[in-house]
Amino acid sequence: MVTEQVQFNPLAPGMLADPYPTYKALRDSRPVSWSPVMDAWILTRFADVDFVLTDPRFSADRRVARNRFAEMVRQRQQELGPFAQAQTMLSSDPPEHTRLRRLVSKAFTPRAVEDLRPRIQALVDHLLDLVQEQGETDIVLDLAYPLPVIVIAEMLGVPPADRDKFKHWSTMVVATLGGPFAAPGVLEKGRQAIEELAGYFAGIIQERRQSPQNDLISGLIAAEEQGQVLSEEEIFATAILLLVAGNETTTNLIGGSVITLLNHPEQLQALREEPGLIQPAVEELLRFSGPVHATGRVLKEDLEVGGQPMEAGQVAFCLLAAANRDPEKYADPERFDVRRNPADHLAFGDGTHFCLGAPLARAEAQIALGTLLRRFPRLALRAEPEWGGTFIIRGPKQVLLDVGK
Repeated sequence: MVTEQVQFNPLAPGMLADPYPTYKALRDSRPVSWSPVMDAWILTRFADVDFVLTDPRFSADRRVARNRFAEMVRQRQQELGPFAQAQTMLSSDPPEHTRLRRLVSKAFTPRAVEDLRPRIQALVDHLLDLVQEQGETDIVLDLAYPLPVIVIAEMLGVPPADRDKFKHWSTMVVATLGGPFAAPGVLEKGRQAIEELAGYFAGIIQERRQSPQNDLISGLIAAEEQGQVLSEEEIFATAILLLVAGNETTTNLIGGSVITLLNHPEQLQALREEPGLIQPAVEELLRFSGPVHATGRVLKEDLEVGGQPMEAGQVAFCLLAAANRDPEKYADPERFDVRRNPADHLAFGDGTHFCLGAPLARAEAQIALGTLLRRFPRLALRAEPEWGGTFIIRGPKQVLLDVGK
């Protein structure tokens, strides 16, 4: 009997609900494999993924790839507006990446985030006050959804009245990350969202030029005017990137973490009994069920990865979530353990493109989850969660809970 080879197909039934069995099968049988569907190499082992993320012979600029999807991206750049046309930290290499990252890095240092913790705590307390009397909640809608968008909106200088629009635009842009695998109409909605965001930020930028504030938009403008060659398109693109990266992933991290904890009651109980475990617990949640599942790099030259020869221009598609459950890296990796403290996981990537917002995401998750567990000792799932997002960024659409009173 011939066993059918495991293939990575992001559209396969059940992949969004639970991709981990496929990740394991790939890692066990074909850790480096060519996917005709993706027109790319699929990498699942920790060592291989980390090599690709940290070696300068791989480019983050997907537009230089030699495959059919890169050609589609190049064709759509004009209609997708400034977010696609201008380089961002996500899609550029040093020295361009270094220049762009330097402009916003001060707002996301561990010290800057520590200064934000009281504000994050106050927001979490307020949001959970609203939940307190209900006895039930969709924790995505009531906590995971509003918290990160309020934080990043305040950092960017967006008025409170515009937050809902902000979140809607962010959701539409994130949905396009599946590229050609996105559902019909998604790319068009994403294009409209980017267009509306560009128009919105144009107004904010004009206001900040006339009256600077203590926010990131003002900082980007000041950097431009100090001769650091930040174009108007780059300001747009950077602001949009911060919006998307700054809230959608954290929403999914908080929502997915609640599910993971409730599905592992003994670990949930350990965390309740030792609240000081919240920091290592969040690291384990990022490893075990983090929201960012994949990222891609383009080979600049012919070389070998994991014993497999690859050619310049090909794409190495890194399954971060598969690498984070590699038994060669972590003992018993399919076991969720709040005491593991896997500080070297790849949920935030690695190398020069290590997630700039990692300290902020960690702080928001620690405060949100720690406060939720402290205030509601009788949490219980009311229904099986429905998963959404894409094979790039995955998270629950809703998490219905009984919270008690």
